[in-house]
Amino acid sequence: MTKVVSVYGYGRFGKLWADILSEDFTVKVYSRRGLKKEEVSKGAIISTIEELFDCDAMFFCVAISSFEQLLIDSEKYFKKNTIFFDTCSVKVFPVQWMKKYIPKESQIIATHPMFGPDSYKNSSSKLPMVMCNISSGKNDFDWWKDYFSGKLMRVEEMTPEEHDKMVAYSQGITHYIGRVLADLNLQSTRINTLGYGKLLEIIQQTCNDNWQLFLDLQRFNPYTKNMREELHNSLEKIYSILNNLGNSK
Repeated sequence: MTKVVSVYGYGRFGKLWADILSEDFTVKVYSRRGLKKEEVSKGAIISTIEELFDCDAMFFCVAISSFEQLLIDSEKYFKKNTIFFDTCSVKVFPVQWMKKYIPKESQIIATHPMFGPDSYKNSSSKLPMVMCNISSGKNDFDWWKDYFSGKLMRVEEMTPEEHDKMVAYSQGITHYIGRVLADLNLQSTRINTLGYGKLLEIIQQTCNDNWQLFLDLQRFNPYTKNMREELHNSLEKIYSILNNLGNSK
């Protein structure tokens, strides 16, 4: 039975994750920026980097772009009896990094909780939680799968490649369009259609996340380049159709 769980990274998502886990475990938290007692939930224990790695399960809740270097810097702290989890929004590259730097005797489970603090707290239905079994024993993997399923999560098991192919469109294109619409500086009007209101919602949902997440989603998913090219081709195609209508007058 897992008893002590650590969360490395205490941003908005790291705090949510620690709050969820503290309902059932002793939870240690750590942030490289340093943490003050008043900013940490009562159910979490602020730890030093050395104390953090003395745990049964470790969850990395950090930016994708900093994850590989974090693993390199943490190699001296890894313990073989720990189950290591990432929570990155892409999976192929983080899995490669974990397999490279984490001891081969350790267990690795790659995850992507596909929600943030706002959507989790306001949801009335279960939210998708992707899990990829990289090197975990079946009993331990099934235990964690059942644990998350008992929360406000609907576990979807898949490979890192399957995940990244799917989210290149389901998440990558949404954030891409959201940033494009934000750049247009669209404003609400007194005669909004339902569709236009949905576009404004996309801007709000995607641009609440920091710019670094958007860049990381595009840079570290090996399938987003193809998504962007297909989107660009479709925009050019529709633009060309409309231009040809104008020329036919």
